[in-house]
Amino acid sequence: MLAVSEESVRRWKRVWERDGTDALRRRPATGRPPKLDDDQAERVRSALEQGAQAHGFEADLWTLERVGAVVERVTGVALSRASVWRLLTGRLGWSLQRPERRAVERDESEIARWIAHEWPRIKKGR
Repeated sequence: MLAVSEESVRRWKRVWERDGTDALRRRPATGRPPKLDDDQAERVRSALEQGAQAHGFEADLWTLERVGAVVERVTGVALSRASVWRLLTGRLGWSLQRPERRAVERDESEIARWIAHEWPRIKKGR
C-alpha cells in the first residue's frame, strides 16, 4: 500500500518501539549545505537566461565551463564542473541540449523549393 520495502517497515517499527513517535518525524537533510543559497541560484538563472553572448562569449552556447564562469562572476562562488552540472540539472531544472549541426552552406530557400517542386515529382514517379 505504501510502496516501500519490508525492511523499511521493520526499521521504522524498531525506531518507534525504541524512541517513540517523535523519532519517526521527518528531519532536515544532512550533509554539506549547498554553496549557493536560493537567491544566488535565482540570480544565476536570470543571468543564464540572457544567453551566453550577453556575457561576452562568441557563440550563444552554454558549456559547464562557461556556466561556471558566470556563476563566479554573478555570485563570487567558484564551483567545480560537477557542482555546476548539479546546479543546472537539479536546482534549476535544466537539461542537456545539443545544438543541431547544419552545414554553413545550407540554403533554406533552395531546400524549400526542392521540397515543394522536386520531391513531389520524384515521389509521383515511383
